[in-house]
Amino acid sequence: MAQQAITLKIAGKSYSLKIEREKEEMYRLAEREVNNYIALIKQQNFRDWTLQDYLSMAALRFAITNVDLKQHREVGSEDLRKLEELDQEIDTYLNTLQKK
Repeated sequence: MAQQAITLKIAGKSYSLKIEREKEEMYRLAEREVNNYIALIKQQNFRDWTLQDYLSMAALRFAITNVDLKQHREVGSEDLRKLEELDQEIDTYLNTLQKK
């Protein structure tokens, strides 16, 4: 896959990265989302918070979202497995009806 150099600016600091060309839009959207969230929590005027505190809260927010998505996927997988079992039971039942 073709690599390209990009520069992302997060919380006012620039970061040069080499990424797969196809993933640039994802990186740009993530950059925007992080900066938007930092701006949002800065509006709450937490006393004595540093930029590191804001970045830590942004990291926590995204980690919580990631954990939540993983947990929902696991639940979804279990539900899907149960639906497949039910589908097999229905098929078996219908096949026995057809044979009668």
